[in-house]
Amino acid sequence: MTSPIRTERHDDVLVIISDSPPVNALGAAVRQGLEAAVRQGVADASVSAMVIRCEGKTFFAGADITEFGKPMQEPALPTLVDQIEASDKPVVAAIHGTALGGGCEVALGCHYRLAVPSAVLGTPEVKLGLLPGAGGTQRLPRIAGVALALEMCATGNPVPAKKAEAAGLIDRIVGEGSLEADAIAFAREVAGKRPLPRASEREAKADPEAVAAFRKANARKFRGFDAPEANIACVVKATETPFAEGVQFERQQFMKLMTGVQSAAQRHLFFAERQAAKIDDVPADTQLRPIKRVGVIGAGTMGGGISMNFLSAGIPVTIVEMQQEALDRGVGVVRKNYEATAAKGRMKPEQVEAAMGALTPTLGLESLADCDLVIEAVYEEMGVKKEIFTTLDRVCKPGAILASNTSYLDIDEIASVTGRPQDVVGMHFFSPANVMKLLEVVRGAKTAPDVLATVMALAKKIKKVAVVAGVTYGFIGNRMLMPRQVEANKLLMEGATPEQIDRVHVAFGMPMGPFQMSDLAGVDIGWHRDPTRIENIRDALAAEGRWGQKKQAGFYDYDEKRNPSPSPRVAEIIEEFRAKSGAEQHEVTDEEIVERTLYPMVNEGALILEEGKAQRASDVDVVWIYGYGWPVYRGGPMFWAEHEVGWDKLVAGLEKHGFAVARSLKDKAKQPEAVA
Repeated sequence: MTSPIRTERHDDVLVIISDSPPVNALGAAVRQGLEAAVRQGVADASVSAMVIRCEGKTFFAGADITEFGKPMQEPALPTLVDQIEASDKPVVAAIHGTALGGGCEVALGCHYRLAVPSAVLGTPEVKLGLLPGAGGTQRLPRIAGVALALEMCATGNPVPAKKAEAAGLIDRIVGEGSLEADAIAFAREVAGKRPLPRASEREAKADPEAVAAFRKANARKFRGFDAPEANIACVVKATETPFAEGVQFERQQFMKLMTGVQSAAQRHLFFAERQAAKIDDVPADTQLRPIKRVGVIGAGTMGGGISMNFLSAGIPVTIVEMQQEALDRGVGVVRKNYEATAAKGRMKPEQVEAAMGALTPTLGLESLADCDLVIEAVYEEMGVKKEIFTTLDRVCKPGAILASNTSYLDIDEIASVTGRPQDVVGMHFFSPANVMKLLEVVRGAKTAPDVLATVMALAKKIKKVAVVAGVTYGFIGNRMLMPRQVEANKLLMEGATPEQIDRVHVAFGMPMGPFQMSDLAGVDIGWHRDPTRIENIRDALAAEGRWGQKKQAGFYDYDEKRNPSPSPRVAEIIEEFRAKSGAEQHEVTDEEIVERTLYPMVNEGALILEEGKAQRASDVDVVWIYGYGWPVYRGGPMFWAEHEVGWDKLVAGLEKHGFAVARSLKDKAKQPEAVA
């Protein structure tokens, strides 16, 4: 087998080259080749310096994910990095593309680092619940200071070459087209300099103010996660102890994280997201339909947000409304959103104008005749949607994909009014559609394979995480949400308060609880609009104009800054319904709230899988992570049930509270536990 590592002599400089497409991942063969090449350079008296560079689009972009969970083959990455640093001849890293994770640590082990202007460096291990475990937390603060080390290690965000150079992480920025030549020249320039600048021999200057400020700035983002604090602790340790002790501490922290459930959850999500893109019975090489123009029906919050996804990806959009005022308002909101992004420096003014220039506002569905994909995003009412699809069937060209953004409704029933049900699919975006990453792609009974494949590929282009769902009321996410809402309302009747139920969900790691979510979305959504017809608590709130945050009153009272506080009026309404319900009152514990609101979600997820409405359990997890804010460190409801709760405990809890338990869950409960 040909080694992915080769060497070239340029007089007295040995150039070590990795050619391991697509990203020069640091798999066993690459590590072994690097080790042998460095030894070759050290042993050859005619070599005065070495350069490590990579072919292709990038420097080493991290670990080889195919090795995850397998025994590590020698040399392990920490050993390799130490060997590079221990060389008695200067080693220069020549960086282009991305130097991420282990790739960044290899660069840190080199004595000097050169980079092209477009290069970025990063240690994203924290996003897998880990830390850079090859001395990265110890070398970074010694080379680039505590502030940048914290940013890179604890957030996982990469830094551009210019910023890295300013902090001392990059020694010199060189030309985009002359990296190898410049690196060889630089290697000769430093060949005779001694002592060699080894990161392990430097001191990391303590910066307690930077540490405190960093913790404060990221407190909300890091809430519930173990890995960011472990990364911070390691960086701080680098300022307190010699390198060898710091590395030992880093190794202890790494192993603690690696064997913990949070990292397992985050690694599960890493693979689950990639698996979700695959459709079991649709070949990967299925010919896709070309999508050159997209039509969006509805210029409201959803329609405008959906349009932005395509405009930002450079795909022209025709947006349709029935009234000029609504159309103008919707287009104005799109422009306002883009301008707000530009004001934050995330877009250039010319990009804003380019996006708006690709948007064609119009009245009338006939304008959609040249669109390759049309997405309906109107009121959630079957009659309205059928009327629209009847018209689309008439005006749209043959082969155009017709999609509905419905949250709950039957795609097959919608498709039935067309003469082309094979072209109909569900594309359920989540609000705000230009921000939320999840896209549920709903596969109808007659949806053509190439339609499904095209929409999944398009989702990636507009930077969405897509999951295929079957036709069932609420699909995957909203179907699982319903039993949670039902139980939350029952708990109110039995003695719990909205504040207690929401507090338990937030403590679990959710961004908000069910009643906070209702207030944010609008208590009046789906309300029948008859104030004399009061059948439940929501009807009572809506009849009094308590429509949520937009009215400064819902399940909570809100001040002018939308800060919530418990509502005495809501407490009165709940008490009135309790008296009428006849529900037995008892002290509701936090544990009961978890068992009655979260366990039934897992049960519903199992039923969805049994019915074939989701392809795999990990798809269910992806939906809840990216669509509903399930805490990443818990891996999604199905992962959580298996690895944190345990199937036997879950089934016992469901049975205790009278739920009809899914057959597959009962079967799992009979098997040996896999709790981490």
